[in-house]
Amino acid sequence: MSQQEYNFSDIAPYDDSLFHEKMEQLVKEPGFLHAVKYAMPADAVPTLIDELLQIHNKHDFQHKVMFPFLEMLAKTTTSGITLGGVKYYNPSLCYTFLTNHRDIVLDASFLNLAFLRRGMPTSEVAIGNNLLIYDWITDLVRLNKSFIVKRNTGLREGLEAAKKLSAYIHHCILEKHESVWIAQREGRAKDSSDHTQESVLKMLAISGQGSFIDNIKEINVMPVCISYEYDPNDYLKAKEFLMRRRDPDFKKSQRDDLFSMETGLMQFKGKVHFQLTPRLNSKLDQIGDFTDRNKAAKHVGCLVDQAIHRSYEIFDINYVAFDLLHNTNRFARKYTPEKREETIDYFNSQLNKVDLKDVTAEEREYMWQMMLTMYANPLRNKLRSLLGGME
Repeated sequence: MSQQEYNFSDIAPYDDSLFHEKMEQLVKEPGFLHAVKYAMPADAVPTLIDELLQIHNKHDFQHKVMFPFLEMLAKTTTSGITLGGVKYYNPSLCYTFLTNHRDIVLDASFLNLAFLRRGMPTSEVAIGNNLLIYDWITDLVRLNKSFIVKRNTGLREGLEAAKKLSAYIHHCILEKHESVWIAQREGRAKDSSDHTQESVLKMLAISGQGSFIDNIKEINVMPVCISYEYDPNDYLKAKEFLMRRRDPDFKKSQRDDLFSMETGLMQFKGKVHFQLTPRLNSKLDQIGDFTDRNKAAKHVGCLVDQAIHRSYEIFDINYVAFDLLHNTNRFARKYTPEKREETIDYFNSQLNKVDLKDVTAEEREYMWQMMLTMYANPLRNKLRSLLGGME
């Protein structure tokens, strides 16, 4: 089925012709109003609603509402957001920004904020339907240029959903002339060791008239590396590691997902850096084509991983965590003794937030090791990438 034969209305961002109608419905939703009152002073809410009802398209919504909101969020929850590698961005092209995944909500939002600051067009954003817990959340994200990735489907439905999603992404790049953002894997890498899921690349390559490599080249894949100094969800991830260790069948609830989203959104993240890297097309030309899709996906995944791993911004906390994890002073020149103690205090204070009963000393040590691992892994992967596999 070609892109023209698909009806994308169930997954695409809302068309601007529907914008005002959907916004009128959204501002009456109790859940939406509750979320807004949580994020801003109550006396400012009526003014915001009036402003929302004056907006009639996604472009104005992003520039007039989301831009200042994200700036406020950046000012209150980060030490600054920086963007590198802009020289690799060609304004005459549209890209598939393929990134590592740190924060459920903010990875794409802060990247778009970095674009808005420079007057660059924002991208459409892939979001899994597992996060769209309430109808009003679905409406909000589709008003904000997000498209839906259908997950937790049966095998046959999953294949059809992947074909449609692939067709939509190609449609965005080639016909709508919109860039898209998608994470390199489904869900975040809990230990911060980022590796591209081959199924994501296979999905991207379903659509198109050429070979696997040709279909990937068609959508201008640009790996983008995201680095957060602090992960507000680090203690929740450590807790989840322990829960899975206690019970291999442990599954997070919707309430857990909501709390993770809220924590990532509102808590302190320190410095945040986005590094654009060259689009893959020239490297894809060098590796040639593959008759085996599995081998093709593996090779493309390695290229993406290499670009991301080499581009990490390494902070003091990463150096300290690496040295603590490996019981070494290898990177002691990168931080002060005071910073080392401050980092140890930070890890302990985060682990003190874990709300589990009867945590043994051995289990606490396990969570401590996992905390160190998730902060050491970006440095570990960068070293491996730069030194050709050696640490």
